[in-house]
Amino acid sequence: MTVPTIIDAGAWLSKYFEGDDLEVDLPRAMLQSMAEALMSAQASMQCAAGYGERTDDRENSRNGYRTRPWDTRLGTIPDLSVPKLRRGVYSPEFLLNPRRRAEQALVAVICQAYIEGVSTRRVDDLVKAMGIEGISKSEVSRIAAHLDVMVAEFRSRPLDQGPYRYLWIDALTQRVREGGRVVNVSAVIATAVNAEGRREIIGFDIVTTEDTAAWTEFLRGLVDRGLSGVELVISDAHGGIKHAISTVFADASWQRCRTHFMANLASRVPKMSWPMIATLVRSIFEQPDRDATWNQLADVVDKLTTAGFNDVAVYLLDAADDILAFAAFPTEHWPKIRSNNPQERLNKEIRRRTDVVGIFPNRAAVIRLVGALLAEQTDEWAIGKRYMSAETLKTTRHAGISDADPKPAMEAATA
Repeated sequence: MTVPTIIDAGAWLSKYFEGDDLEVDLPRAMLQSMAEALMSAQASMQCAAGYGERTDDRENSRNGYRTRPWDTRLGTIPDLSVPKLRRGVYSPEFLLNPRRRAEQALVAVICQAYIEGVSTRRVDDLVKAMGIEGISKSEVSRIAAHLDVMVAEFRSRPLDQGPYRYLWIDALTQRVREGGRVVNVSAVIATAVNAEGRREIIGFDIVTTEDTAAWTEFLRGLVDRGLSGVELVISDAHGGIKHAISTVFADASWQRCRTHFMANLASRVPKMSWPMIATLVRSIFEQPDRDATWNQLADVVDKLTTAGFNDVAVYLLDAADDILAFAAFPTEHWPKIRSNNPQERLNKEIRRRTDVVGIFPNRAAVIRLVGALLAEQTDEWAIGKRYMSAETLKTTRHAGISDADPKPAMEAATA
C-alpha cells in the first residue's frame, strides 16, 4: 500500500463526493488521510529522503506499513497505516503514543468518567456510544492509572498558603479487597481555610483503623508539609481524633461537629419528642454573640428539665464547652465554623461517586478515585467565591469578645 506524502485535496474530495459508497464516514476518512500523510512526511524526514527518492543523503529506507486501530473522538479508525523502516523504529509520537491505543482526548474522557463514578464495566458502553469499538475493563483501569501522578502531587504539595486558622477533619469508610476478603478502611480527609479565605483540601490518606496513632501520624504529616496557625479544629467526638488533636495542636481549640452531636443526641430522645428538642437545641447556635449563646443554652436546659428530659439536659451541659467552642472566635466566622455542613456536603459527594464502585480492588484504587475528586474540588474552590473574608481572618481570636467567662453565670442560672 502506497501512502503519498502530499494530498491533492481537490482530487481526494472529488473521489468521495462522486463515489457511490454512501457508507464512508467522510470526517473519519479525512482524519485518517491527514494522519497517514503526516506520518509519511515524518518518516521521510527520518530517512533524510522522500518516498521513492534516490539520493546520496539517504540514511534509511521504508519497509512497508503496519496497520493498527486508532481510537479518536470521531470513532475508531481500524486500519491506520503506520510506516515501517528497515533500520530502527518509527514511532509517530505526534499522533500516537507508543503502546497506547487511545489519544489524549479519549484518555481525558475515560478518566473523567472514572472520576464521575462511572464503573469500569460501564465505561465500555460509554466509548461505544462515542463511536469506538470498545475497550476492556483492564484497559480502563490502566488509563485511569494516569491519574496517579496527579493525585500523588496533590497529596504531597507544600501547604504554603497559611496560616490555616480553621481545620476540619473527618473520615469515610470504604470497602476494599485485601488478602482474599473484603475489609473496611477509612479515608481520612482534612479541609482548611487558607490566608486568602478560600477552602482547601490539605490532606487525604487511607488508614486501617481510626485510632490515635493513625490520626496523629496523619496530622503530623500535615504539619511537616507546612500546616501552621491552626486555632480551631472541627471534628466528631471520636476518641482517636481528640487525642491526636490535643497532641499535635496543643494550642488549638476543639469544636465538636454539630452534625454528629445532633445525631448522637437524637439517639437519646424518643422519636416523638425529637422535633421539639431539636428546635430548642438549634436555637442555641443562632444567637448573635457569645453571651447570648450561653444564656440561650441555660434557657434550653431549663426548658428541658421542666419538660422532664433531665438526661438530655445533663448531656447537653456536659457537651457545652465542646459544642460552643466557636463562641470564642470572631462572630463574622460563626456561620462557617459552628457546624460541619461543608465537610458533610463534601462527604456526601464522595459517597455518591464511590457507591458506584461498591468494593474497590485495592487501596490504590481508593486513593486514585477519591484523590482525583478532592483535587478537582480544591481547584473549583480556588477559582470560586471566597469562603471567608481575608480581612476578617486577620482579626485576633478574641476580637470583640469580653474577657468574662459566661459559663459560671450560666451554671448559676441552671442550678
